[in-house]
Amino acid sequence: MGARRFVGRASTAHSRELRMSGPSYGTGVRATNPRGSGSPSAGSSAPVTACTFDCYGTLIDWKAGIERHLGDLFRSEGYSGNDPIYSLYVDLERREEREYAPYRAILARTATQVGERLGIRISAEQAREFAASLPEWPPFADTIGVLRELGRRGIRRVILSNIDRDLLQETIRRNGLEVDGSVTAEDVHSYKPAPGHWLRFLRDFSADRASTLHVAHSLVHDIVTAQRVGFRTVWVDRYAEDLSPEIRPTYVTKDLRGLLDLVGP
Repeated sequence: MGARRFVGRASTAHSRELRMSGPSYGTGVRATNPRGSGSPSAGSSAPVTACTFDCYGTLIDWKAGIERHLGDLFRSEGYSGNDPIYSLYVDLERREEREYAPYRAILARTATQVGERLGIRISAEQAREFAASLPEWPPFADTIGVLRELGRRGIRRVILSNIDRDLLQETIRRNGLEVDGSVTAEDVHSYKPAPGHWLRFLRDFSADRASTLHVAHSLVHDIVTAQRVGFRTVWVDRYAEDLSPEIRPTYVTKDLRGLLDLVGP
């Protein structure tokens, strides 16, 4: 099954030009790679007609969801420590994603492994319940408004996510996310940072690299590969992380509101 489309919420008839006049934009965005090294399209001034988004960590607060739902599960089993559940989870999940399996299974296996590291044993049913909680994880405060405004400005909005289709559709429904389509791991049978999501997006949405911005929080899963396959990138530094010198996103912003400065009024 191909990428999912959600047609009719945004028109591409009034695409906006990306502002390329200087090293900073508005109050929230700065250019780190204005000449576009590492990405054939990064230095382009082509009109922006589309933004692709990572979902969990960029639109949805992945860290809060993991710490709340997995933390609550462990505490119900007697855990009272202060270990960094989120960072441990991220490290273990990344290993699970080396080969494709349904994301529900990866969520459940990773939750079980985190518990084992912390000395907590959870049942298979509890692990499945954690996986099913994902659509309940909260959006960031700027997500709904910025997606809506991008649609008003004629920008096509497509989610590229390491997720199962049903979990993403329920996330979109619960949170009222206005998007025009998606490509999931289930669609391409691979997980980012493999390039399958971006290649499927180009094919199924008849899109062009030069006129698309890829917007994401994860440097490892998204920014590096997106630039490698030719997209301009916007790194949304949601959790105040350090940026390695060898990774140079085209733009950096602290939140999604900075994206509105890039695509213009």
